[in-house]
Amino acid sequence: MLRTVIVTGGAGFIGSHIVDALVERGFGVWVVDNLSTGKRSNVNTKAKFIRLDIRNPRLKRIFLKIKPLFVFHCAAQMDVKRSLREPHYDAEVNIIGSLNVIKCAADVGVKKFIFTSTGGAVYGDTKVIPTPETEPEMPISPYGVAKLAVDKYLHQYWRVKGMPYVSLRFSNVYGPRQRADGEAGVVAIFAGRMVRGLPCAINGSGKQTRDFVYVGDVVDAAMKAMQKPFIGVVNIATGKESSVNQVYAHLSKLLDSQLKAQHSFAIKGEQMRSVLDWRKAEKALGWMPRVRLEEGLRRTVEWHYLNVKSKIQKSK
Repeated sequence: MLRTVIVTGGAGFIGSHIVDALVERGFGVWVVDNLSTGKRSNVNTKAKFIRLDIRNPRLKRIFLKIKPLFVFHCAAQMDVKRSLREPHYDAEVNIIGSLNVIKCAADVGVKKFIFTSTGGAVYGDTKVIPTPETEPEMPISPYGVAKLAVDKYLHQYWRVKGMPYVSLRFSNVYGPRQRADGEAGVVAIFAGRMVRGLPCAINGSGKQTRDFVYVGDVVDAAMKAMQKPFIGVVNIATGKESSVNQVYAHLSKLLDSQLKAQHSFAIKGEQMRSVLDWRKAEKALGWMPRVRLEEGLRRTVEWHYLNVKSKIQKSK
């Protein structure tokens, strides 16, 4: 009997990589995605695709039909800036939508529920760097509030309904397939513009630091979360901080770019430092980060080059 898995948001950046890993492991994978930000072309050809919003009541029928062993919940409104502009919409998708997925999973008795949460946005500004899971959560954006709420709902479903879960609190994930528009992280935005010979804008001084973790390492953590008995919240990160200016310099060197970055106004309320402690993940999941930033950036740049080249060929 084929072991079935549902991946919400499986046409997106992280979700599509998780789908690939599950297919390689012989699972029957069903992707649920409304394609608001994901791409159909990202979905592995061996996976089955259902175009549906996670808030749709039809989701229950899909779960009852498929009866998945595992659920990877990656679907989300992922733009922090949009969450500040439209907190109600952010809550509708990231809280109400997630609750719909969680209830459906609990009703069919999934073996485990793996949630792609966030680290920096959940902890907010903190004096403890790198930040461990024991640090109080003080999110300063609606996006962070919503992700934290889902973490707490999963804990409640575990205690009351007995549904095992792992909430993976990622630091700043980057790598191939990440969108190079305004919703993406700085790596994708910079790489996407630089391979096209376009200038890049850095918010504020560029001295703000982030913990950049490669998508391949994130997928490895997700697979281990599925297999290991651990239940709860865990940071997935590198524990190393790099400034936005340093990332720009790395990419400029890789691309041999002479373009100078343009500095714009700082974003009000933006965290200056966000770095996570991943040592709990090593103990709980047997996981550790393996891809160094320089190597991850090289792989990301190669993907952007191929992506740009294919678009140019299609336009001819």
